[in-house]
Amino acid sequence: MKTAFLTFERWTTGFSTVAACLMLTISASLGMLQIITRFVLETPAEWTEVLIRFSLIWMVFLGIPAAFRQGAMVSVDVLYRWSPPKVRRVLDWVVSGAALTLMGVIIWWGWDYANRGRVQTMIGLENVTMFWAYIAMPVGGVFCVIGILGNLLDPQRMELEAAQ
Repeated sequence: MKTAFLTFERWTTGFSTVAACLMLTISASLGMLQIITRFVLETPAEWTEVLIRFSLIWMVFLGIPAAFRQGAMVSVDVLYRWSPPKVRRVLDWVVSGAALTLMGVIIWWGWDYANRGRVQTMIGLENVTMFWAYIAMPVGGVFCVIGILGNLLDPQRMELEAAQ
């Protein structure tokens, strides 16, 4: 069961990381297009700014699960380093519980916010509602929950190893 969940978690976290990288690529490409159309062609494309913002929102919420999986959660590093292994495990549960609580709030209110955004259209993209931008919060939150549980089952301390 544990190995099956960790395999599932690796797949979902990998997918969200690739999707976040794709959103960064889209954002950078649209930024270059916006510069070219605005300053070279002198006919700005208004829709690019909206899509850049849209892709940056998705990039952030799809990139966070990889950070959670690597153990980059809010913790007290000094307390963790000086604690015996049993206390470290308790700290893992406390930090994961706090992160899961935060993700629960983000998923709950993100879904509510996305539903409220159904009636609001994007400036520059009149046929697209803000729902598609706001839904990044609950979608990213679900990926984060999987990453947090994966880190709880198979802890990784990459942020502590890299700290100086």
